[in-house]
Amino acid sequence: MKDTQIILGIDPGTLVMGYGIIAVNKSTVSLIEMGVLQLSKHKDHAERLHLIFKKMQTLITTHQPDAVAIEAPFFGKNVQSMLKLGRAQGVAIAAAMASGLNAVEYAPRKIKQSITGRGNATKEQVFMMLQHTLKIVEDVRFLDATDAVAVALCHHYQGRTAALKTATAAPKKSKKSSDSWASFIASNPERVK
Repeated sequence: MKDTQIILGIDPGTLVMGYGIIAVNKSTVSLIEMGVLQLSKHKDHAERLHLIFKKMQTLITTHQPDAVAIEAPFFGKNVQSMLKLGRAQGVAIAAAMASGLNAVEYAPRKIKQSITGRGNATKEQVFMMLQHTLKIVEDVRFLDATDAVAVALCHHYQGRTAALKTATAAPKKSKKSSDSWASFIASNPERVK
């Protein structure tokens, strides 16, 4: 097993696709790269999907991730938007699979809960927690990029949680959900640097 695990996080979209790559070495998590693929200038939907596939291939070839995590679409009222978003997500998953990687999906609420302790946190609150956790100092123009980083970090946290659950022989009592930042920090001291 490698010492460092690389996780690629994707926030799929047909106008803007966010991506974030993190490196995990034992308990140290660092940001490798984050950015967006802007697709709005391309009017043809099929062309946008092709560009998503190509960008995924480039990211996978460049960074050689061990895992790919993708934000699952939330259900909205506009059926056409949902169909397009589902296609973008499917293309990202297909690109990962074409490279021999599984893509794990996480619901937006699960990602926010994992990063901030609150499933209804705003994008800005998620970004603030990422700034603190990953020491991000640059000004981020698109929150789609930080959302993708959050997906990758969520995957790391979920993997660590699963590993801890498997390592314990006796079942633990379930904890109450955190209702404040103070209780979240107290319950998760390893996330504070």
